[in-house]
Amino acid sequence: MDAFYIITVSTLIAISCGILGCFLILRKMAMVGDAISHAVLPGIVLAYFITGTRDSIWMIVGAGMLGIFTTFLIEFFHKKARLQTDAAIGVTFTWLFALGIILISVFAGQVDLDQDCVLYGEIAYVPIDLWITESGQNYGPRALHVSYIVLILIVLFVRVGFKQLYLTTFDPAFAATVGISVSLWNYLLMGAVSMTTVASFDSVGAILVVALLVAPPATAYLLTDKFKYMLIITCIIAVIISFFGYYLAVYLDGSIAGAIVTVAGILFMLAFLFSPSNGIVFKRYLQKKEAAKLSQEPAQ
Repeated sequence: MDAFYIITVSTLIAISCGILGCFLILRKMAMVGDAISHAVLPGIVLAYFITGTRDSIWMIVGAGMLGIFTTFLIEFFHKKARLQTDAAIGVTFTWLFALGIILISVFAGQVDLDQDCVLYGEIAYVPIDLWITESGQNYGPRALHVSYIVLILIVLFVRVGFKQLYLTTFDPAFAATVGISVSLWNYLLMGAVSMTTVASFDSVGAILVVALLVAPPATAYLLTDKFKYMLIITCIIAVIISFFGYYLAVYLDGSIAGAIVTVAGILFMLAFLFSPSNGIVFKRYLQKKEAAKLSQEPAQ
């Protein structure tokens, strides 16, 4: 049963991250997801200071606000200070991430809120972190409930705002001409990324969640040219990496989160090499086939 809980939570987290990652990849904002996943740390700490609890709801709220603030700072430095986007991202997320580390190490040393937990996470603890009410009712792993609620919210967000997200992703100029606020939907997307990131902290940590935001959708991007298929393939990859990642970790007796991301990297490399549309090996095969065809034409 422990394996079922771990694989299920991993799958839910990977699907949530992957769906949002598809939009980030196509917007060429993958590193913004990286920045947000680190920059939300002060929001988590401040939410704990204000509420005095590690309740995931308040931490998600704090992370969401910091995520939007991070996006605002990146845009501000890019437009007002005329910094390149990568420089604006680097300055913003390193500063906020360092601030969060200082807040945790200095002011939260007496509570169960430490940088190791936030940075690395441990999905193996999912089966023992149970949601038990005051009456003694056991509802199972807490991370399981948080993960499926976040996934439902992400699916509803994408479903309701699919038209706006689609247009602002592929043709922001046209979206602006038809009255869609590009900035608003950009901030909403970044808020969703923040919410998903903080919900994943206890399971995979801030560092590894970046791979789940990028690797599955990047792999799907190599396998198809249609956006809806890209979303579907990303979800399938999320299931595959969760299942095989867990059993790889069991076989190696190593980190489950690390094994999941390792499998994701292997799938990406396979797609990079053998994808029917974008794979290097397949392209070279077609080039050789075309060259051979051309070399035979004079002899005929």
